[in-house]
Amino acid sequence: MISVKQLGYVGFGVSDRAAWADFAMSILGLQALSDSADDDIDRYRMDEYRARVFVYADEIDDVGFIGWELANNSELNDLAAQLRNAGVEVHAGSAALAQSRCVAQLMHFNDPCGLRHEIYCGAHISFDKPFQSPRAISGFVAGDQGIGHIVLSVDDLHDGLAFYRDVLGMRESDFITIQRAGAAFDIGFLHCNPRHHTVALAEVKRPKRCLHLMLQVDSLDDVGTTHALCEQNGIPIAATLGRHTNDHMVSFYMNSPSGFEIEFGWGARTVDDATWKVQTHHAPSIWGHQRN
Repeated sequence: MISVKQLGYVGFGVSDRAAWADFAMSILGLQALSDSADDDIDRYRMDEYRARVFVYADEIDDVGFIGWELANNSELNDLAAQLRNAGVEVHAGSAALAQSRCVAQLMHFNDPCGLRHEIYCGAHISFDKPFQSPRAISGFVAGDQGIGHIVLSVDDLHDGLAFYRDVLGMRESDFITIQRAGAAFDIGFLHCNPRHHTVALAEVKRPKRCLHLMLQVDSLDDVGTTHALCEQNGIPIAATLGRHTNDHMVSFYMNSPSGFEIEFGWGARTVDDATWKVQTHHAPSIWGHQRN
């Protein structure tokens, strides 16, 4: 089975691009591309990859597309065949779209919930122009682990897990059973590289598909200074500093200008598929992460 290699990029449709520009650079520490190829979309980088986060005008204020990296053209075609064998309609992306996404070649399709996904190879890399954050930050844990992780609401957890596991080739990491407001629901976590999880799926009724996007930094101090920036700039803290039970990430959650959350963290453990055992946790955090 062919597996996606990493969460390469994510695109958000937002109602206020100016607010997002300030948030992405001043709070998150992402670098805007000054020589953007398309005035209709803002591009941000966090490592040697040319672009990791795309922001464009749309009233959805939610995730609009997700980009998955494959190693080469052969793997790209094999995964497309794997998708078609599972009954998924796959479309070739144009050369102009590939250029806009800063990749050599891509294809796109929708998942069972209707969310657009793009699979690609040949990401544009800019080692000649190293990543430079507009704020004092040590850097992001990205590279071969991808941008971070994304947590999505799905219509059916079983169907969602089957799609990401049996069609996109991801592996289960673990599960968390959440007790909240007298009800229980499960979250399933999946990985495609050593990052503990690249995708998490929750069968919850929310107005947005994106529940949160996680960015991991190199230093615990980066988490602390970002938390302080949120307080100083009136960015709502959605969940206090805490440490998760499954990936051991020390993090906090902030509200983005679009309403979904950004988790900002440090210190997550990684997965070794040769020894990893899937577990079920009955609390999301060892300590902290109190909801505001």
